[in-house]
Amino acid sequence: MTTTLFTTPRDLLRYAITRFNTAKLFFGHGSAEALDEAAYLILHTLKLPLDKLDPFLDARLLPEEVQQVLQVIERRASERVPAAYITNEAWLGTYAFYVDERVLVPRSFIHELIAQQFSPWVEDPFAVDNILELCTGSGCLAIMMADAFPSSVVDAIDISADAIAVAERNIADYKLEGRVNPILSDLYQNVPAKKYDMIITNPPYVNSASMSRLPPEYLREPQIALAGGEDGMDLVRKIVAGAAERLTPQGILMVEIGNEAEYAEAAFGHLGLTWLTTSAGDDMVFLLTAEQLRAQ
Repeated sequence: MTTTLFTTPRDLLRYAITRFNTAKLFFGHGSAEALDEAAYLILHTLKLPLDKLDPFLDARLLPEEVQQVLQVIERRASERVPAAYITNEAWLGTYAFYVDERVLVPRSFIHELIAQQFSPWVEDPFAVDNILELCTGSGCLAIMMADAFPSSVVDAIDISADAIAVAERNIADYKLEGRVNPILSDLYQNVPAKKYDMIITNPPYVNSASMSRLPPEYLREPQIALAGGEDGMDLVRKIVAGAAERLTPQGILMVEIGNEAEYAEAAFGHLGLTWLTTSAGDDMVFLLTAEQLRAQ
């Protein structure tokens, strides 16, 4: 395609939206629609502020700038690569993280609860000493937890050496070495022998029927980080079973299970799950206290 057809970001924005909608792309990695994703990719590629599209819409672009943007648009549309893998950047709230194909694109409703410091379940954020995050991936939640609970040390666990490498990069970017400790481990296997005030996790929880229907963008992600077995609860069962002995007497376990609330209730409803409110509703994240866990 000749670049002379495009002279401004406005031209490229219109083209990208049409191209993305024609390709029937799936938007589940931070953007809600073609417009949002097109604007993000254009601004990022041109190294412009991500929150200031309007002032630049009619700026005249160099031919090489147009070519760079067109290449990004085409890769997103034809290869169905999530935008975050193209830009090596993903956002959770106000936090930006490095990502690539070794980890899931960060998306978690737990991050909304971190901003509230888990109130009212945590009375004094400064009294939280030790936090365990299982299935850390890029390390995004562990980093946010370290910020929200300034006296804490966060042990960030993942079974994937590739994911741990990405987490290490993000931890270094946020200068949290020593406060966020990435640990290669199959769940609790290599976890330090200490008690935690909190265990949080956004584990693989997609049930097998849903796995077979995932859009191409999700198939670009590490499947080990998505698949949760027949009912999605394979790893969650292990997490719940091992939590009690690793929590302090007043400790809490918080688990994100996405759209699998029905299966979570079937597996753990007898424990008396507390469902926490997020922007997606009251059935995405559940909480159990140490006392509840010890009664199982």
